[in-house]
This record gives sequence, structure tokens and C-alpha cells, in this order.
Amino acid sequence: MVTKLTPFPIETLLIVDDSPLQRLHTVGLMRDLGVEMIYEAGDGHEALELLGLLRLPPSLVIVDLEMPGMDGVEFIQQLQLRKLNFPLIVASSRERSLLASVETMIEALGMHILGALQKPLNQEKILGALNSFGNSLALKEKDSVLPVVREIDLQTAIRNHEIIAYYQPKVDIRTGMLKGVEALARWIHPQAGMIPPNHFIPLAESSGLIHELTLSMLEQAMAQAALWNERGLSLKVAVNLSPLSLDIPSFVQKVSDLLARHALLAEQIVLEITESSVVANLGSALGTLARFRLKGFGLSIDDYGTGFSSMQQLARIPFTELKIDRSFVHGAHTRQNLRVILQSALDMAKRLELETVAEGIETIEDWRLLQDSGCTLGQGYLIAKPMLPSELPIWLKGHHRRLGELRPQLDSATGNEGSKPEN
Repeated sequence: MVTKLTPFPIETLLIVDDSPLQRLHTVGLMRDLGVEMIYEAGDGHEALELLGLLRLPPSLVIVDLEMPGMDGVEFIQQLQLRKLNFPLIVASSRERSLLASVETMIEALGMHILGALQKPLNQEKILGALNSFGNSLALKEKDSVLPVVREIDLQTAIRNHEIIAYYQPKVDIRTGMLKGVEALARWIHPQAGMIPPNHFIPLAESSGLIHELTLSMLEQAMAQAALWNERGLSLKVAVNLSPLSLDIPSFVQKVSDLLARHALLAEQIVLEITESSVVANLGSALGTLARFRLKGFGLSIDDYGTGFSSMQQLARIPFTELKIDRSFVHGAHTRQNLRVILQSALDMAKRLELETVAEGIETIEDWRLLQDSGCTLGQGYLIAKPMLPSELPIWLKGHHRRLGELRPQLDSATGNEGSKPEN
């Protein structure tokens, strides 16, 4: 019987490690978590032979990377070749960059990686990996019951205002003070409830409805910004643009008309463009973006670092903001490679006089790293999830009580702010 400490039931466990002492240690940890049926193997060859004999496949495999005969990487590759896809935790005392590389390899193979953990293992590390996997299972289960979305359904949803803007706060990294929000599309389906954007944005783009949806989001965001202005809360509001909208000759005028209707200044609106957005029709897209900048709109390069044209786009487009993708932010405090890339992007942005935004901040350790690295703004679940506009004042009251813990910590010995983590 598995204890409630584990977020999903582990009926059987396989531990693959050439050290009997390490296996004994891991067995003890997992028994304390309530796992009763545990198999052990000394290397990859032994593990594959054992898997061929088991009637009940393991619910989880914990595998060491360094083993004689067949190491952990080759063992995982053999599992993939044999179409054996078990949830995996890899463990090693080697450097974090190697663990991160193996984790990426496993994801690229289409296998389930719960975590790549440095030895020595402990309950906290294992539970962190299990909880992460439990959360992803819940999300997949939720996605699996979403309705099939047809073009007519999406068109009706846009025109009936079922797709509404949620707002995720963007705060000053140094002070924690609220500086702006990002407007994010959320479909509130009358029967299915919340439908996430990755379930309908691709259809909007392929069906030609994305322009109508973008204008709807801009209208909502500007109306909300005007309302906040009236209440004394002046915030920059970021809205994502589809690359397809950049090809429409009347787009700049339509957005400008919305701005005038709500009596806003252009600098209060930031238009976020993914770095690959202008590749398809370069001349038209550059003209549209240049006109927006001439009118005073902010331009943000979104998901910076995830494509191949980042540097080229920065040279071509008059961006005012660089938004660093969460893949370079999340876990950067533990991974030297990410820290180097992150610092390089922030240093370059500073020289280009661009404001920087780090997205996907989920831990206080990554927050501290960004403070030390000179990032301007941050957003992520550590600060707040996307929310309805009516929820923002409530969140803001609670957030003000957290400002002390978010601001830079003083070194008890020197009285100065904490130094950067060592590489």
C-alpha cells in the first residue's frame, strides 16, 4: 500500500545501480514512501533481462548513469528501441550540465522523465520529481477530456465573447512592485469550462480567425487598461500578436483606432512578437512593426532564445523589450549552462538599452539569480498565475505583504546585498 506522500501510485519499482550500497539507500527511501515491491539490477544488461521476466511492469525506474557493462544512457536508449516507456528518474553524482543533457535526450526520445537528480538522493529530491510528474499527469488528464474544437465553434466563441483576457502580473525584479501585465487568451466554454490556448490558437491561425481574435484581445486589454487608469493604477499591458496579422495593411490603423477610442497613450501598450514572426513576409512585417514603433507602441521580442534567428531579429526590428523564454529561466540557479546563456542575454539587452523580462519564474532561487544578474522585470507562478481583472486588486493586497521577502537580501556579515551564486 503506497502512502499518501507519493502523488501517484507506485505498485512496483526498479532500481538500476551498480553500487549495492546506493541501491540499499534508495530502497530505504522508497520503502519509507510506501513502495513495497522493489526490484534491483546492477547494470543495464541485468535490468533488461529482469524486465523480460517481470509479469507486472515497473511503475517507475530509478537509474544511475555511471555503470560498467551498460551505462544508464545506453540502458535508456535500449528501452526506447524496445518500446518500453516507463517513468524514469535518472541519478548521478556527475555535474548538473550532464544531467540536464540526459534529461533533454530522454524528452527528445519521447519518454517520461520525472527528474534528473544529483546524488546523494533523499526524500525531498524524489518527492519533488514525483510531484512534478503527478502535476503533469493531472494536466494531461484534463487535456484529454477537452472537446474537439471546430472552426464554427471558435468563430462563435470569439463573437460571443467567450474568449476573454486573463492577466499575468509583471513585477520589478529589484522591488517586487507591480509594473505591468500580460493579456492571455482563455476560452471559457459554456459546457467544457476552461479551454487552454494551445487547444485553439493553432486552429485560429489555420482558419484565418486569428486576426479577429487578436483584435478582440487588443480591445479587451485596452478597455481594461483604461479602467485601471481611471482607478489610479497605471500599468503597461502586453498583448501577443500573431505573425499573420502583420501582413494585413489595415492592421496598424485598426489598433490605433482602438487606442484612440480608449484614450490611451501608445507607450502603455506593448506588442509581443515571437522571434520567428517576421520570417515569412519580411518586408510587410518590418513595415508594420516600424509603423507601430513610430506611433509609440512598445515592441517586445517574445520567447527570446528559442529559435535560430534571435540575433538577426534584434538587428532588424526596433524592439524596446527582450523577453527571455522560461526554458532559460526555470532552474537556472542550478545549471551553469543556463546561467551563462541568461547572463549573456541580459548583458546584451543592457547594451542595446532594452528592458528585460524573464518569464517562467517559479522558485525564489531563480528570482534571486535574476536580481543578481540585472534583469528588469519578472513574471511567473512565483509571483502570480494569470487571473481575471477583477482578481488583480485582491492579489495586489496580498502581494504587498510579500515585498519584504522578494527584495534583495542583505549579507549578514557585510550588510551588502547578496552576491551572485558561484559558477
